[in-house]
Amino acid sequence: MFHGVGGIGKSTLSRKIEASLAYGEHRPAHWESVPSLEQRVVPVRVDLARSAGVDFERIVLSMRLAVAALGRPMPAFDLALRRYWEHNHPGESIEEYLHTGGLLRRFSAAAALPQQMQAALSDVAQSLALPGTVGSALGHGVGVLVRALRERRQAVRALAGCERLADLLEAEPDLEALSFYPHLLAWDLARVPEGKSALLVVLLDTFEGVGDRNHRDYEHLLQRIVWLMPNAYFVITGRNRLQWAEPSLEGQLDWVGPDAWPGLVRARAGGVVPGEAGDQILTGDFSPEDCEDYLARRLVRNGQPLIDEPTRQVIAERSHGLPLYLDLAVTRYLHLQRTGRQPQISDFDHEFPALIARTLSDLTPEERLVLRSVSLLGAFSVPLATEVAGTGHDAPALRLVERPFVRTSSSELWPFHLHDLIRAAIRHADDSSDDRWSEQDWLRAAQRAFRALEAQWREAPRRDRVVLVGCLQQGLLLARDFRLDLGWLADAAFQYVADSVGEPLVLPPASAPPSVTPYGAADALVETLSAIARRQHEHRGRTADRLSAVLSSGQLPDELVELAAYYLAKAQRDLGLNEESRRGMERVAAANGRLAFAARRGLAHLSRLSGDFPTAVETGGELGWEGRGHRVLGDVWWVQGDTERAVAAYLAARREAEEHGAIGEAAMVQAHLAFASAFADPVRAEPELELAQRLLSRISTHSSETTARIAHVVRDAGRAADLSVRASALFVEIENSGISYAAAKLQLALCFHHAVLDDGEGVAAGIVRLRELTQNDNYAYYVEIAHFMADLPLPAQAGRARWTDGAQRTRQRWRELVLLRRRRT
Repeated sequence: MFHGVGGIGKSTLSRKIEASLAYGEHRPAHWESVPSLEQRVVPVRVDLARSAGVDFERIVLSMRLAVAALGRPMPAFDLALRRYWEHNHPGESIEEYLHTGGLLRRFSAAAALPQQMQAALSDVAQSLALPGTVGSALGHGVGVLVRALRERRQAVRALAGCERLADLLEAEPDLEALSFYPHLLAWDLARVPEGKSALLVVLLDTFEGVGDRNHRDYEHLLQRIVWLMPNAYFVITGRNRLQWAEPSLEGQLDWVGPDAWPGLVRARAGGVVPGEAGDQILTGDFSPEDCEDYLARRLVRNGQPLIDEPTRQVIAERSHGLPLYLDLAVTRYLHLQRTGRQPQISDFDHEFPALIARTLSDLTPEERLVLRSVSLLGAFSVPLATEVAGTGHDAPALRLVERPFVRTSSSELWPFHLHDLIRAAIRHADDSSDDRWSEQDWLRAAQRAFRALEAQWREAPRRDRVVLVGCLQQGLLLARDFRLDLGWLADAAFQYVADSVGEPLVLPPASAPPSVTPYGAADALVETLSAIARRQHEHRGRTADRLSAVLSSGQLPDELVELAAYYLAKAQRDLGLNEESRRGMERVAAANGRLAFAARRGLAHLSRLSGDFPTAVETGGELGWEGRGHRVLGDVWWVQGDTERAVAAYLAARREAEEHGAIGEAAMVQAHLAFASAFADPVRAEPELELAQRLLSRISTHSSETTARIAHVVRDAGRAADLSVRASALFVEIENSGISYAAAKLQLALCFHHAVLDDGEGVAAGIVRLRELTQNDNYAYYVEIAHFMADLPLPAQAGRARWTDGAQRTRQRWRELVLLRRRRT
């Protein structure tokens, strides 16, 4: 059993073992040679990861396919498998299954399996003189075969030696029976003549994929395979050690305890030691469960763990699975006890200088320089490490990334990162080494790292979101911890918000408490960007409070003040605070900074909110791409009931966004496009809704997701019986988000539904609710639109909206949309 934390190469090891056993030339040169074996080795590897989709049946079949290479039937197993197959796969031959399941490509001898099984069946049918086809040997003739086996007749003398065959053939051919069939395969392999036999080596990878330590049904079946095949060799790899030697599992697994599994009693680290007992090999760090288990066993008094459970949990968490840290923590625990006091949890909020000494002990001076430099970064590449260290050549960084405390994630932007505990120790523990760094050394390294991140961001493709977020996150952390001027972070921050994607920026807490580490420009920018990103998942009131606090702190540089001010004005608009929002937008627009066009768009939205549509159209026509003018016009046209012009405007807006690589804007516009389309034609809206869902899945924008969900309500208006129930659930989510306009928009969609059904009471109730939702005069024209939909006269107090071509034409368009839907329903 090879076990260790994820990402340390256990699967690679498993694949390499399989390849080296199958083809000797694939064996790594530094591996010891395998002693000459008297029999052939047949390896088969099975990935148990959930993503691999391998079920128990496929595992058993894979073992049989592996030994098909011997070129002979496995009669006992083949008889049982054929009976199981005909019962559980009626109408599907094994040949078809092998072809469609891809097993023919994986096992070179797989094509021979059906013929081998047929040969076994033919022998039995001929020996017992069974009438009919060969397949009847396991149909009506199964009883005859079982009786012959029990009576040990001469005709089936060879098979009669397999004591459990008759019982398994009589048993219901289900999963439970299948889990015992490996015994039959082991029996068949044992009967292969000397010189033609083989050692079956089964490699079970990603063993943690079989479940967890509380649900062992799948593990139960797999353990049965291992136990029932004593003449096969199993190599298991997974994140946690096997617990089969623990008597406490009795009742959950068939065979448990040290007598059943003596080799699993003792875990080993550092590989296989010849002649030393123990089949649990630690290939990396401990899992959290194993950390606690180790601490519980390491110090024991009167049969009970000496370290209490809360303290064990804290130590295990801080260790990040590093065995050395666990040993140091145990030593510290004993030392504190010897001083006459009981150790407390707070005693282990501690970095061990010994970790630095152990880590640095065999590094060259240049490697030490690189190590300390990259400890400033959450992740790095070799070129980035070289720039930050200032060595001028890659060799030290290349050597460093080969060290076991450097982890690799090849799919990430920067593929390397230090072990979390090692990184924390390098940064914060007392360093007594001769070449320890001063505060100025750390500052100079941080400045080099800051400049290197800027270079990586500016040299990357303009719309590479991964590079932007990665550099921004690491750069903000450096600026905060070392009080650096924000510099390039201002440009990066504006690009971050311009894409309208909104991944949250999460920075670890400062190493010093707030009383020691003052609130600075970097903290203010982090809070600003966090509030902007989180506004899609928080109540808008919370967003407004956070941005107001940032502005009040006075810590943002002048060039970034407009960023917080603009998004504060947006939040105020969503909360229905129109005057406050208008004042904020006007200030940002007047400053003529980077967000001036966005602020003018905000003013156009405020005009639309108040029902001044001609002004909104005039402003929207002047905004261009920078001000998202087409989107502004689309927002005006659908309200007029002119869905054709609205869809055309949104389509132009989406194409513009795609041309500029603004995926967030494209997704947002597509949600609005789908909404406008849903009023005109539910069939036409379907592909638009699908596209909106696909685009929105790539970003994080709750308001646009809500718009798309309201579009589904509009699409189903007049047709879905459960529409009101679905809308009720959506109302609750909208209320929690604080997006006031979305509730009114959803209520208007329900009015459309009732108008299509000619439900006068429903329309009347909807209008009352709309008045409540728009009593602050935001979207008050929705009340008028609801009257237009149901062809109702406007009350005296209504009719204040300035429609683009008059109230009568707008009424006609909305009424025609209702009648068109009614005809289609």
